[in-house]
Amino acid sequence: MADPAGTAPWLLIAGLAGGTFALRLGGYLIGARLPREGRWARAFTALPGCLLSALVATSLAQGGPPEWLAAGAALLVAMLTRNLPLTMLAGVGAVWLLRGLF
Repeated sequence: MADPAGTAPWLLIAGLAGGTFALRLGGYLIGARLPREGRWARAFTALPGCLLSALVATSLAQGGPPEWLAAGAALLVAMLTRNLPLTMLAGVGAVWLLRGLF
């Protein structure tokens, strides 16, 4: 009888690689058929920002003072610099420091 523990990790890696390839290929094939203008094109353009806002709002609703203060720090950095990587670094750094304090 073969050792299933020896092949299970490789089967898992192969399955995940196949799934990742299928998702990327599907995105490419479907993306080529998306509208380039009109109402749906505007909706798809706004979608990434809406998803990010929903994730942040959920985290803030479930969080406490450290998360709220870190969001304020990130907002301040964003308004002053208009630099996304710096804003993300400020937010992550602030929540890391504030969680240590609270």
